[in-house]
Amino acid sequence: MKPGFKSILAVSTAAMLLVSACSNGKTGDTANKSAADPKADGVTEAGVFPITKEKTKLRVMVKGSSIVENFATNEFSKWLEEKTNIQIEWEVAPEKTFQEKLNVSLASGDYPDVLLNMSVSPIQQSIYGKDGVFLPLNQYIDKYGVETKKMFQEVPYAKEQMSLPDGNIYSLPQINQCYHCSLGQKMWINQAWLDKLGLKLPTTTDEFAQVLKAFKEKDPNGNGKADEIPLVGATNGPASTLEYFLMSSFIEKDFNLKYVKDGKVQVAFNQPEWKEGLKYLNKLYADGLISAQTFTQDRNQLKQMGMNPDAAIIGAVPSQNQTVFVDADSPRFKDFVALPPLKGPTGVRSAPFNPYQIINGMFVITNKAKNPAAAFRLADFLLSEEATLRSTIGRPGQEWDKAASGDLGLDGKPAKWKQLVTFGKLQNVHWAQAGPSLRTNEFRMGQYADPKNPLEIILFKETKEKYEPYAIKLEKTVPPLFFTNEQAEELANLEKTITDYRTEFFAKAVTGGVDIEKEWNNYLATLDKMNLKRYLEINQQAYEQTKTKK
Repeated sequence: MKPGFKSILAVSTAAMLLVSACSNGKTGDTANKSAADPKADGVTEAGVFPITKEKTKLRVMVKGSSIVENFATNEFSKWLEEKTNIQIEWEVAPEKTFQEKLNVSLASGDYPDVLLNMSVSPIQQSIYGKDGVFLPLNQYIDKYGVETKKMFQEVPYAKEQMSLPDGNIYSLPQINQCYHCSLGQKMWINQAWLDKLGLKLPTTTDEFAQVLKAFKEKDPNGNGKADEIPLVGATNGPASTLEYFLMSSFIEKDFNLKYVKDGKVQVAFNQPEWKEGLKYLNKLYADGLISAQTFTQDRNQLKQMGMNPDAAIIGAVPSQNQTVFVDADSPRFKDFVALPPLKGPTGVRSAPFNPYQIINGMFVITNKAKNPAAAFRLADFLLSEEATLRSTIGRPGQEWDKAASGDLGLDGKPAKWKQLVTFGKLQNVHWAQAGPSLRTNEFRMGQYADPKNPLEIILFKETKEKYEPYAIKLEKTVPPLFFTNEQAEELANLEKTITDYRTEFFAKAVTGGVDIEKEWNNYLATLDKMNLKRYLEINQQAYEQTKTKK
C-alpha cells in the first residue's frame, strides 16, 4: 500500500500513461538489428574483462534504498566500474514512489539506458517489449550470457519464468533461493514483554488481541509511561503491511492475495472471510492496539520507531525479518521472536508459501542504450558469485570471507563463506541486494552458521519450526504468470486500479474511515465496476496456459 489514500482517477491516469508509452522510443526492428549484429557490439569476448576497451557510459535508473548511502560513490559501484570499464550515471528513483517515477518516465519517453531494481512487471515487459522500448535479450544471452547460462543450469525454472509468451526475455532477474523468504510473511513479537507480563505466545486471533491489550495497558517496558505501541507496520514491503500475516488467519492465500480453488484463480480480498478479517483488524484499531502510522510510514520510519533511543516501545511487527525494525547488533534484537500463524475464528491457520524464488524485472535494457551489448554483459556479470557476494554483502575480507576448516553451514554441512558484519544498516559498500544476483539454495546454505551473527540461524530455525507446518499447499498457490501482449495491455489498466482501490479500502476499513458492514456491498460493486471479473479471466487464461506448458 502506498502512503495516503490516492484517488481512483489518479490511479487510472497513471495506468493510462503506462499504456500510452507504447508509442514512444525507437522501433523493435532497430533493437533486433543491433542484437543480430554482434560484430558491431563494441565489447570484448564473452567472459573477458574489461567489457569495453574504451570507457563506456550507461545512464541507469535505480530504486532508492534506505540502507544505501549513495549509489554513485558506493564501493561496489566503484569496483564494478574498474572491473568492467563501464561508468554508470545514476538516476535514483524515490524508494516510496519508484513505480510512479517509472511509469511517468516511460510515458514521457525520458527514460534511461537501463532500469535497475525497478521491479519491471511482466505486464510492463510485454507492453514495452512489443513496442521496442525494452530490448529482447535472447541473442545477447546466446552470445555473451556466461553467467546467465550457468543460472539456467543451476535453477531449472529460471528460463521459463523469465520468458514471455512471445519467447522473448526482456530482463535479468534476482534469484534468491532463500528458505526463510519462501515463508516470509511473518509476525515478530516482543518476547521480553511477554515474559515481563507472564504471558505465553498467543496461538489464536483472540489471544493475540488480549496480548496486545496487555502491551498497551501494563507498562511492559517499565518506564512508567503509556508509550507502548502494541502493533505497528509500514506501507512498503508486502511483509510489513497488516493484511498479509493477519488475514491468513481468516482465509488461505498466497503472497499476492490470490489462491486456486477447484482449478480457478480467485482473489482473497472480495471473499466473506476477508470482510471478517477487516472487522477483526478494525476492532484492534478501535481499541488503540494498532498504530495509525502503520498506514503512512515507510520502513525507514519503522526502524526509527524500533530503535527509539529512550525505551523499547513496540510490541509486535509484521515483517520478513527483525532487521526491518531493529538492528541485528542491538540488544533489542534478541527480544523478538517469530509468532506462528494464528488460528482464526473458523479454524484457519495458514502461512503463504512462495516456492518461486525469482524476482523478475531487475535489469532491463531500453532502446536508449547506445551499446546494449555492454549493458547486457554488465548485467550478466552481476549474476556471478564474485559480483553477487560484493553487491549483496560487501568486500572480501571486510564484510565477508571464506569459511575456515571445520565451519558448518546453515544445513550442517561444511560452510563455504561467512558473513562478518550484520545486514540492514545504512552503508556505502554494497547495493543492499539491488539488481540481478544469483543466490542458489547451495549458496545460501553454505553460509557459516555463526553464533556471533545469528540472524540467518534464527530465521532458518523459526521458519522451519513455526511456519513450514502451516504452509499452504502448492496447488493452492498461483504461480508466476505471463501474458500475451493483448492480455498485458488490458491487464495494465485493470490491475493497478483494482490494487490501489483495494489497499485504500483496506486502510479506511481498519482505521474506521468507512463502516465495513454498511460499505461492504458497495466495495464489491466498485470492484465489479473496475471489471474484477475480466481481471480474473485474464489471470485464469494465463494460469491454464502455464499448466498446459508443464
